[in-house]
Order: sequence, then C-alpha cells, then structure tokens
Amino acid sequence: MLSVYVPHGASLERVEVGEGKPVPESAIWFDLVTPTLTEDKLLERHLGIAVPTREEMQEIEVTSRLYVENGARYMTATLMCQSDTQTPKTTPVTFILSGHRLVTVRYDEPRPFLIVGAKLGRTCPAGATGETVLMDLLDAVVDRAADILERIGSEVDQVSHDIFEPDADKRASNQDILKAIGRKGDLTSKVRESLVSIGRVLLYLANEADAMRWAKEIRSQLRGMQRDVQSLSDHATYLSSKITFVLDALLGVVSIEQNNIIKIFSIAAVVLMPPTLVASIYGMNFKHMPELEWVFGYPFAIGLMIFFAALPYYLFKWKKWL
Repeated sequence: MLSVYVPHGASLERVEVGEGKPVPESAIWFDLVTPTLTEDKLLERHLGIAVPTREEMQEIEVTSRLYVENGARYMTATLMCQSDTQTPKTTPVTFILSGHRLVTVRYDEPRPFLIVGAKLGRTCPAGATGETVLMDLLDAVVDRAADILERIGSEVDQVSHDIFEPDADKRASNQDILKAIGRKGDLTSKVRESLVSIGRVLLYLANEADAMRWAKEIRSQLRGMQRDVQSLSDHATYLSSKITFVLDALLGVVSIEQNNIIKIFSIAAVVLMPPTLVASIYGMNFKHMPELEWVFGYPFAIGLMIFFAALPYYLFKWKKWL
C-alpha cells in the first residue's frame, strides 16, 4: 500500500495512491507499507530513486543500511513492533530522504508511524518538509522505546516482589515467574537492538547535516535525540543486569525449595530406619527368641519402634536442622 501525505492548510492530508492514480506532486511523505512491485516502480519513476527490497533491508552491515545513492540518503533502522503483546518483534524500516521529501518503506506497523500520522493529520508546522517529518518519526520512536523500558522496569519490580515478598493468596508459580522473566529479557534485548540501530541513524544524520544544510533548530533536536538514545541505552543495560539478578534469585529460591524437599525425604528415611531395624529383628521368627513367648512382647516392640523414631526427630529439632 502506498500512502502519501500532502500539505493541506495547517496539517498533512493522507492520500492513498491506488493503481492508475497519479502521485500528488506536492506530497512530502511517501509511506510504503508492504509494497507491491507496481507500487515500487511507480514511486521509483516519480522520484527517480531505487526502493530497497525486503531482503536488502534485512542486511545488517552498516554500509548496507546507511548510504547515499543518486543524491538520496538511505537509512535503515530496526524498530519495535507488537511490544504490548506476548510476541514482540522487530522489523527493519528504511527512511529515504530525497529532495526534501521523505520515503518510508516498511513491512509492519510500528506504533510511532500511527502516532505521527495522526498528529500530522491534526496539525503540522508551516513549511513542513521530509526532514521535519523524519525528525518527528525518530522522536516518536525514541519516546516509544522510553515508554517500553519504563513498563519493563515496573514489571521487573513486580516480579522481584513476587520472588522475595510473595503474597500468600496470590503467589505466582515459579514456572510463571520464569516465563515472565524470559519475556522481559527478550523484550529488553529487542529494545536495545532498536536503540543501537536508531543511534546509528542519528549519528549518520548528524554527520550529514552540513551537507544537507539543515537549520539550527533541527540540528539541536538531533543532538537532543542522540543524548536521549544514549541514556536509554544505558537504562536498557541496567534493566538487563537487573533481569539477570532476578533470574539468579529465582533459581536460588527454586534450589532452596528443592533442597528443603530433599531434606525432608532424608530425615524421613533416617527416622524410619531404626523402627525398620527393630521390626526386621522381631520379624525373623527364630525358634529361640525369648520375646516370642512374652505376653508384652508385641507392645514392647511397638514402643521400641516409636522411641527410636522419635529420638532422631527430636535430635534434629534440637540441632535446628528442621
């Protein structure tokens, strides 16, 4: 699907360009979502640029993600998708700046695009260009990453509380806690990957700002976003360390619980060993055993077994092994 954004008063009007429809000349933002070959060719003819394929966007070399071709600057970043679901993922998105117009190529729906599209549909600064739209998109991406990290931090705190101070009536199972830790670790690693990718794009833009003759305000905004990305990357590293600590703590708690279970079985075996010995002796039924003819032989054997069972139990209690 090819959508273009055209200045309309104090906002940008979104127009879908279907097959056979002309591309508006005044459009400043061209948004390609899972484009078809026809849409690729249409945009290439209109702007005189090459639209990268999905396979090209997935390459991880810096030279394949940040480069200049035919006067257009290509920047591919990895953005978060479906971060509010149980299956978050990342997706490559390519930003192309060509003659003060922005082209975005994507195969998913990162939320910053919905946010910026709705915002520009309500209001946008006068004289908006592809560069200003790009800054809004990158700023929304950074804000979204910050929101995700804040949510991860609060959820990790809750997991830590469930481990160290569990509520008796709402205690989650260790398996559920382990799954929650795994999901938080996976989401944090994906956010870090996205932040590293965005940081490279921002650094590339900062180096190209002089050649593109960007205004001082845009350069200042660019520097601010670079600082934000650096601080968020540091926070993501901190969260990764905290998640590792929580995981180690959970494994320690599980190990202690397992040791307690094994200890109970070991004590039970020791407690039952002397009575079993007594019962074995009097169960041999030898002919010359004086107790066999004794009237009180049976209660004597029962009492002896109870005594030898109680003796190690109270010994363990006295030693505080129980």
